[in-house]
Amino acid sequence: MILSGRDMSFDTLKAPLDLLYATFNQAGAAADPIQIVRRFDRTADREVTGFIASALAFGRVASVLQSIERVIGVMGDRPADYVRRFDPARDAAAFRGFVHRWTRSADLIALLWVLRQMLDRSATIEAFLLEGADPAAADVGAALDSFARRALLLDLRAAYGRSAARAGHPQGVRYFFPRPSAGSGCKRLNLFLRWMVRRDALDLGVWRRLRPSQLIVPLDTHVVRVGRCLRLTRCASPGWRMACDITASLRALDPDDPVKYDFSLCHLGMMNACGFHRAQGDSQCPLRPLCRPRRGLGRARQRTGAATRRA
Repeated sequence: MILSGRDMSFDTLKAPLDLLYATFNQAGAAADPIQIVRRFDRTADREVTGFIASALAFGRVASVLQSIERVIGVMGDRPADYVRRFDPARDAAAFRGFVHRWTRSADLIALLWVLRQMLDRSATIEAFLLEGADPAAADVGAALDSFARRALLLDLRAAYGRSAARAGHPQGVRYFFPRPSAGSGCKRLNLFLRWMVRRDALDLGVWRRLRPSQLIVPLDTHVVRVGRCLRLTRCASPGWRMACDITASLRALDPDDPVKYDFSLCHLGMMNACGFHRAQGDSQCPLRPLCRPRRGLGRARQRTGAATRRA
């Protein structure tokens, strides 16, 4: 954590970020996959659609929303029931031709089959995740590592064919289950947890056994940029270490709910309001007086974009 001394004081940063959070803390504040998840009332449906929506939350927003709508359209108005009945041999044809960037229909079918096995074994995704969680842990790192490892131990032959058992799990489905121990920032898994654990005008708060204080910020390109500009991290490369570092700085502002700032910081960048890469006089960023970009930040943008796309 670096929120101290010459970088930025607690008092200087907290009030502007709290105001930014309040500005964005509205259900329709910006186009976001969580709005699709919010259509469902049942906890089980929100959990299932939330995992699928967060798993596909990479790329342009319009493309992300379109891909999620395609999947939800097939699953119908009771997605959890659909997944509990999902049979790759019977149901794969409904997703024929599905493409979301490098994800193909076989990868999506594998994801649905993994979720089916989770529900068969543990009844809920939450229960499956918590089997590898320490309730007293400071953060969710170890729980996510166990979750991803155990998910990839589930049988995928029904999705990918018997060759998957010989060749190991194809890269397509592995992308949905990154591990902190491998250095990944686990952006989409942390996004899913934010939706499930936090509760406000945006986040759903349907899980009760994890604490918001344990969450780690979903590290995407926009959060990296703003985090570096605000000196929330000294890490040079995106990954789990940077995600924890930024979260630690935000935890100094709100120990009980550090990740509450994620949506506003992310969408500040998505809406092109962050002006760190433009001439200073042209910036309309509400955090502009706090911005302290380091030299070389512009060159780091290319590395940041490539790394966060892989996370």
